[in-house]
Amino acid sequence: MSNDYDLLRMSKVLKKHLDEERYQHTLGVMYTAAALAMAYGYDLLKAQAAGLLHDCAKGIPDEKKLSICKEHNIPVTNIQEKNPYLLHGILGAHLARTEYKVEDESILSAITYHTTGRADMHILEKIIYIADYIEPMRDEAANLSRIRKIAFHDLNECVYEILKSTLTYLLHSNPENIDSTTQDAYVYYKQLHNLASSD
Repeated sequence: MSNDYDLLRMSKVLKKHLDEERYQHTLGVMYTAAALAMAYGYDLLKAQAAGLLHDCAKGIPDEKKLSICKEHNIPVTNIQEKNPYLLHGILGAHLARTEYKVEDESILSAITYHTTGRADMHILEKIIYIADYIEPMRDEAANLSRIRKIAFHDLNECVYEILKSTLTYLLHSNPENIDSTTQDAYVYYKQLHNLASSD
């Protein structure tokens, strides 16, 4: 397992595969992940590497995402097949391992779940999930300033607020295509929220 990630080299390669707006978002996530890692005493380099690579598969056309998953025997759910853009996390982890030589499983899983979240995420998964939502270029989500404040005080509560906001949006815009992993994550973090509220 290598921890000597060359962020400059990774960013130069990555920039060739993303449009400028997505690349700037990626840098924002990397810097926000670093700030959260500082706040919670987590490994800065791992947080930056995960933030930098979280969208490394985003620029791949949807049909190609499906074909790459098939070629490498990466399981695809019915929801993902109907909405191939959801595959960029899973495929991103595959590319991080094969193209960017990342072997750390915590980084790979943080990339995998940065869009859907999942129940009982480890700290790096939470950091990247949150950083993707609150990075400085984001400006359209509801309650964003409040969620940004919560991020630096309580990771679990922040994940809950993001999941609640995300599901509310999806239920109004695309209810038939909500990933079950996201629903399971919401149930899990709502229970933690309720427990904390009852103390």
